[in-house]
Amino acid sequence: MPLHSLYIINKAGGLIYQKDYTEGIARLSSNEYLVLAGTFHSIHVITTKLSPVPGSSGIEVLESDLFKMFCIQTPTGTKFLLVTDPSQLNVEAIMRRIYEAYADYVMKNPFYTPEMPIRAELFDVNLQKIINTYNLK
Repeated sequence: MPLHSLYIINKAGGLIYQKDYTEGIARLSSNEYLVLAGTFHSIHVITTKLSPVPGSSGIEVLESDLFKMFCIQTPTGTKFLLVTDPSQLNVEAIMRRIYEAYADYVMKNPFYTPEMPIRAELFDVNLQKIINTYNLK
């Protein structure tokens, strides 16, 4: 039950972090990753407006036969997209751990500029530990 990919999108729809974790899956070009992030951001905004439920937070899960894409949006508008195997369990707990790593190793980093691409080695190392915990089960 692997976790395939993680995308972090800023509040303007720009891709600020992307990492693939599963070997053997097709890789996109840099431009295609940017288009994917922008497209998802646009769909997320549209779904908040189309929802019949007032105050909807937008799309949270996109399901197919081959994968599931989970999205959480922080109070600052940053979106975390996690692409998993359809049978992956405990995704909320995984997303919470990823967000905690982001808060601890990115947002508390005095050299990080918000909304810019994430280049933090401690974030990468700790994120890899989280992913390995779930990919090895």
